Amino acid sequence: MQESPSFKRDLLATLPSLRAFAVSLSGRHDRADDLVQDTMMKAWAKQDSFQMGTNIKAWLFTILRNEFYSQMRKRGREVQDSDGAFTERLSVHPAQYGVLDMADFKKALDSLPPDQREAVVLIGASGFSYEEAAEICQCAVGTMKSRVSRARTRLQEVLQISGEADYGPDAVSAQVTTHTLG
Repeated sequence: MQESPSFKRDLLATLPSLRAFAVSLSGRHDRADDLVQDTMMKAWAKQDSFQMGTNIKAWLFTILRNEFYSQMRKRGREVQDSDGAFTERLSVHPAQYGVLDMADFKKALDSLPPDQREAVVLIGASGFSYEEAAEICQCAVGTMKSRVSRARTRLQEVLQISGEADYGPDAVSAQVTTHTLG
């Protein structure tokens, strides 16, 4: 097996995106790190099967996704915390609004069915096209579009977002941040 410098460089360039996707799948940073490491090891071992010039990011995301589901099958059943009661006892409430908004978003994202969560993360957060995401998930492009649409609608419902005014700071925070001390 001959090591390619561009393969190694491209592999390393995908690490932040892979980690973000792994966190969205597993819900835990430590598990996500292990998942990314397993993905990198498999990709490195199988680099001869990768065709240079094709989408390495999609190839790695597919390996990561398959590894995640393989691990889930091996683990069997896990403790469900769908209402977040256990998680809330372990967390500390943040002092900043942005952190609170992100926590609300994460909870809403976690409440989505796995196929919708996976679709919205691939399209919305990881920057894949519908075609690339469909290939990663081994489904039709129309199925991917439907999953993303349903996920976005559900997130808007859960987060009670009805328009652009619902994004950004609230009215009180906006007044504080737009006035400067003179």
